[in-house]
Amino acid sequence: MTDTHAHLDFLEPGELAEVQAHLPELRAVLTLGVDPSRWEKTLALAQGNVYAALGLHPTSAHLLSPEVEEALRHHARHERVRAIGETGLDYYWTPETQRAQLRALDFQAALAEERGLPLVLHVRSKDGSAEEDLAAWLRLHRPKRVVLHAFGGHPALERAGLEVGAYFSLAGPLTYRKNEPLREVARRLPEDRLLVETDTPFLPPSPTGGSATAPTTCALPWRGLRRCGG
Repeated sequence: MTDTHAHLDFLEPGELAEVQAHLPELRAVLTLGVDPSRWEKTLALAQGNVYAALGLHPTSAHLLSPEVEEALRHHARHERVRAIGETGLDYYWTPETQRAQLRALDFQAALAEERGLPLVLHVRSKDGSAEEDLAAWLRLHRPKRVVLHAFGGHPALERAGLEVGAYFSLAGPLTYRKNEPLREVARRLPEDRLLVETDTPFLPPSPTGGSATAPTTCALPWRGLRRCGG
């Protein structure tokens, strides 16, 4: 089993050691470094069956500069890097930086295409506006290889994702008792477009009690996906 989205660099040393002890149970883990201060640590963690994705999270889009662009280009050539991101649009935490987020998204999409790597996309808003905008961006730019991280089931983003052949990555919320709408979406998505992730240490699945997430818990959203028929 593969955890397609984790943030091992966010773990405390004790937590990281415990997680690393169980990594051989998995086929692979993709750990993501989401701002310049985390890229080198993420690369250092990318050993054995752990691989890296590097990018600029939309909440850090204001950090984009020629120097940051060059640094990301440099690190993206590392042999353990398997994707660019996560990037995207986040109007929930940083609605005031929408223009900067779009610039950062455009740059990282171009870099992903240049390197022949998948592009990992994050999206969040209170009213669905970021999801609508990202759907429009997908239709306009049509990236060749894209993953919709922690897909939440937004209809416009579902349609746009299917149009461009995106992968839909499902996380802990798929297992929540009250999240039948997301499970219904999972049932109708093509099986070969579905991935599972943990977003470690975030988005804990049920039944961990809302407090524990690790790459090995990707079995829980996977089981939820199997119950959906995916």
